[in-house]
Amino acid sequence: MMLKTNKLRDAITFALVAGTTAVAGTGVAIAQEGQQATTLDRIQVTGSRIRQVDVETAQPVTFVTREEIQRQGFQSVADILQNISAVGAPPISRAAPLSSGENVGGSYISLRNLGAPRTLILLNGKRLGISTSGLQDIAAIPAAAIERIEVLKDGASSIYGSDAMAGVINIITRTNFEGAEANVYYGQYSEGDGAITNGDFTLGFSGDRGSLTVTGDWRKEDGVAGADRWFSQFSRTDRHPTDQWTAAGYIGGFTVNRTQAAGRFPNVTFPANAATQVRLVPIDPNGDLSNPANWRNQDTFTGSCPAGTGTPVDCLPGSTADKTNTNLQMDVHTPLETKSLFVDGSYDITDTVRFRTNLAYFNRTTDRLIAGYPMQAASFGTPMDADSYFNPIGTDIGTWWRRTWEVPRTTSSDFNQYRFSGTFEGYFEIGDRIFDWDVGYLHSQSKLTQASFGNLNLANVSRAVGPSFRNAQGQIVCGAPGAVDTGCVPWNPFVEYGVVAPGGMTGNDALQRFIFQEEHSTGETTTQVFSANLAGSIVTLPGGDLGFAVGVESRKEDGMFSPDALAQTGGSTNLAAGPTGGGYRVDEAYIELEAPLLSGLPFAEELTLTAATRFSDFDTFGETTNSKFGLRWKPFESLMLRATVADGFRAPTISDLYGGGSQTFAFYTDPCDTNFGSSANNATTRANCVAAMGALANTYRQIGQGGTPVASPNSQTSVAFTSGSNPTLTPELSKSQTIGFVWSPSFLEGFNASVDWWKIRIADTIVADSPTTILNDCYIQGITSRCSPQLFTRDAGQGFVDFMRFGSRNAGFRKAEGYDIDLTYRWDAGDYGNFTVNSNSTYTVYDALVSTNDPRKPLSSVGNTSSFRLRSNLGLSWQYGDFGASWTARYYSSMKEGCTYFNSSVMTPHLECNEITYAPTGIINADGSLASALSRRNKSGSTTFNDVQFRWQAPWNATIAVGANNVFEKYGPPMYSQPSANFSYYGGFDIGRFVYMKYQQRF
Repeated sequence: MMLKTNKLRDAITFALVAGTTAVAGTGVAIAQEGQQATTLDRIQVTGSRIRQVDVETAQPVTFVTREEIQRQGFQSVADILQNISAVGAPPISRAAPLSSGENVGGSYISLRNLGAPRTLILLNGKRLGISTSGLQDIAAIPAAAIERIEVLKDGASSIYGSDAMAGVINIITRTNFEGAEANVYYGQYSEGDGAITNGDFTLGFSGDRGSLTVTGDWRKEDGVAGADRWFSQFSRTDRHPTDQWTAAGYIGGFTVNRTQAAGRFPNVTFPANAATQVRLVPIDPNGDLSNPANWRNQDTFTGSCPAGTGTPVDCLPGSTADKTNTNLQMDVHTPLETKSLFVDGSYDITDTVRFRTNLAYFNRTTDRLIAGYPMQAASFGTPMDADSYFNPIGTDIGTWWRRTWEVPRTTSSDFNQYRFSGTFEGYFEIGDRIFDWDVGYLHSQSKLTQASFGNLNLANVSRAVGPSFRNAQGQIVCGAPGAVDTGCVPWNPFVEYGVVAPGGMTGNDALQRFIFQEEHSTGETTTQVFSANLAGSIVTLPGGDLGFAVGVESRKEDGMFSPDALAQTGGSTNLAAGPTGGGYRVDEAYIELEAPLLSGLPFAEELTLTAATRFSDFDTFGETTNSKFGLRWKPFESLMLRATVADGFRAPTISDLYGGGSQTFAFYTDPCDTNFGSSANNATTRANCVAAMGALANTYRQIGQGGTPVASPNSQTSVAFTSGSNPTLTPELSKSQTIGFVWSPSFLEGFNASVDWWKIRIADTIVADSPTTILNDCYIQGITSRCSPQLFTRDAGQGFVDFMRFGSRNAGFRKAEGYDIDLTYRWDAGDYGNFTVNSNSTYTVYDALVSTNDPRKPLSSVGNTSSFRLRSNLGLSWQYGDFGASWTARYYSSMKEGCTYFNSSVMTPHLECNEITYAPTGIINADGSLASALSRRNKSGSTTFNDVQFRWQAPWNATIAVGANNVFEKYGPPMYSQPSANFSYYGGFDIGRFVYMKYQQRF
C-alpha cells in the first residue's frame, strides 16, 4: 500500500527523527514518500500501541536522536536526559553523599519535577525494572546501544499502567546494525579532577531472516572532593568559611553542670543560670587530661542571626575553634564505575512471524565517602565509666563526644542487573485487513551488595570507655585488676585527632579494629511481565480506517533490602533500619481506539479522535480503571492542533507497603524556633508553641548537630528520628490535560514550532511525611491530630524534639501547570554548509504541594528551592563536508529559598536576603480569609551553561571530536537550602568546565 503524505507530516518526521535512517525497536526504516511499506514496517510511537506510518500524535513527544547524543559531551544516559528542559531536579544527585539505602549510586529521572517514581521508564517499550522504592536506574542502559529516546510529556497510565503519571521515557536501542564500531572517550574538569574514561564497541550481523547487534560499554568516573570547589569546601561556601562548623568535632569533650564541676575546673566559667550545662575541651591536646586544670570551655559558636522584625539584620560569623569542617571528608561528585553488555536479536521464523529478544547485563560499583562519625554518648547510652583510667572527674560521663576523624565512613556498592525479554510478533490477514500481534515475556532481576565501614560497634565502644587501669607493665588495659576484659582495647575519646597518646585513636590500629566493624547489606528485586497485544483496523470511517489495539498484561514485582544485622538491632552508630521485603501482582487489560473522523476537507485535512482505557487489578489495594482521550485536528496541512485529557495512577511501592522502619538524622525547620521558625514573626504560631512548651517557647532555639542552636533553617537534628512504611496505602490518582499545536509554515521551509500547555493534578499523594510538615501542621496550621505524642515529643527541659516517628501516607495533592515550547529551523547555506537551530523550553506557571487533607490553601512553590520557573536549551549545529561544530546554551531561571542574613563585614550587606514580603501561611482566619505572615526569601539569579564541540570525519572512516561542557566555567549561585545536594549548591548544576575528546572508528 502507498503511504499518505503531506508537508506537515514530512516536516515533523524530518524534524523529530532527523539523523536516523531506521526506527529501532521495529527493525524497519521510516518509509519515505513514494516507497512501499511492508507489513511489519509500521512504527509504534511512545504513547500508543497502534502501529502507524506517521509520527504525528495528539500527545507531545520529544525525540532525542543518536546523532544528537553523539554531538553532546555527556556520556551517560542520565546526563543526556537531565538536560531536557522538562526534567526536574535529580532525586539523588552525585552531590548528595549523605544519601543512604539501596538507591545510592543510581541515576533517576523526574519529569515535570514531580518525582522519579511518577515517571515511567521503558526499554524498547517494556518496563525497565524498579527498586523496592519504585526507582528505575537509567544508568543501566549504555549510551552506545541507543538509537533514539522518545520522551512522552503526558500521562499514559491508560496505555502502560502504573507510574506513567508525569510522562514516559522510552529508550530504543540499535538493531539491524551491520559492521563494527568502537568509541573511546576521555575528559576531565579544568581543575584536573573528575576524569571520565569511557570505551565501547558495537558489532552487528544480519542475514536474510535475522540480525544480531551486540554492544559492550565500560565507564569510569573519578570523584571530586568537596574541598576542591568553592561552594563545597565549607558548609556555607567560601563566602562564609567559618559558619556552621560542627561542635561535635575531632576535639573530644564532655558536658558538665555547675554541681558536677564545683571546685574541680579552675579554667571553666559558668553562665548565671545554675542549671545550664557547659561543654569542656582540653586546653592542651598534649597535656594531662586527668588534670582538671587542663580543661576549658568549648567555643560552640557556629554563627548566629538575631531574630528580625521585618528589616534585614546582620549576622555574626561563626568561629572555627574547637570545631570541625566535615566537608573536607566528603565528595561533591561521588566516583563510580559501570560495565554493561547489551544484545539485540531478531529472527524471521516465517514471512509473517518474527522472534525478537533483548539480553542485558549491567554492573555498577560506587564508593561513597563522608566524614568520620560524630559519636555522642548521650545519643547511644555509652557513658564513660567512672573507673575508666581516662575519666577526668571520677563519675560516669554520659555526655562525652568525639568525631572519629581518623576513620571516614565509606560505603561501597556493587549493583548487578540481568534482563531478558523475548517476544513473538507477527501479523495475519482477514479479508483486506491486516492485524498485528505480539506475545512477550520480560524478566529483570537486580542484586545489590553494600559494604560500609566507619560506624562504631556500640557494644565495643561501651567496653572501650568502660573500666580500665594501668597494669604492672605500664599498659592501659580494659577491666580491673584480676578481672581484665580480654580482647578489649581502651579508648580515650578526649585525645585530639593527630595526637599519639595512650587511648588515642590516631595511629592506634588495634583500637580502630576493635570499635569499628564492617557492615554488609544486601538487596534483590525481580520484575516479571507476561503480555499479549493485538492491533489493526476494523471499519472505515470518513477520515480513514478505525484503528484499535487491545492487550493483556500480568506483572509481578518482588523485592527485598536487608541492612546488616548490627544496623537492624541498633548495635552500631549506623542508622538503625529494619529489612524491607514483599511483593505484589497486577493483572491488566486495555483497549485503545484511533478514529479518523474527517480527512481531505476544507479546514479539516485531518480530524482524529483517540481513546484508551485500562483496567488494573492489584492484589494489594484492589482495582482501578484509567482512561485517556485525545484529539488531533489539522485545519490545513501546515498546522496541527492537539489536545489530551488523561487519568493516571501510581501504585504504592514495595518499600511504601513493606519497608522496615529506619532511623534518620533528618533536616528540618522547627516552627517554634524563635529565629528561623514561624514563631519568630507569627503570633499565632508563637501562641501555639507557648501552649505546648510554656514560657520556654519565647526564647526557644532548635538544637542541631553537636547539641548547639542551629545557625540556619533546614538543619539536621541532633537525635535520630524514625521513618517507616504503611501497608494501608492506596494509589495516587492524577488527572492531566494538554492543549497545543505544531506549525510548519510553507513559506519558511525547514522551520517547525510546537507549543503545548500542560496541567497535572495528583490527588491522594503518597507523602513521605517529614518532620517539617508534621511540626508545621501542628503549630502553624493548628491541626490537633498532628500534635500527637505518637508522632513526636519534646525534651521537657530544653524543648527540642527528642522523638519523632513519621512515614508515608495518602494526603493532600500536587498540582503543576506550564508550557513546553519547541522550535527547530534547518537550512542549507550552500557553500557555507548546513545549519540547524533548535530551542526547547519548559515554563512552569504553577507548582504546589499540599501534604495534608485538611482544608488549607496551597502556596505556590514555583521558583522556590529546586523548582525553576523556566528551563531552556538553545542549540546551533553546523556541518560542512567532513567538518562540524555545535554549540548549546542551557538556561536555568532564578530560584528562591528561605534566607539567612549575613554580617555586612563579610559581604555586600543583605545581598543574600533580597526579598522581604508578606506571603500566605495556609492558615484560614475566622472570617474565612487567608492569613499572611512576613516571608523572608533569597532570590538567586539565573544561570546559563554553554557547551561546544568540534568534530572531523577522518578519511579512514573515523570521527574525532573535541569539546567542552560549561566552556566558560560558569557556576550557579549558592543555595544554602542544599536542593538535591548535601552542599550549598543545586545538585543538578555543573561543577566546573569539563573538557573532553572522543574518537570513533567504524569498520
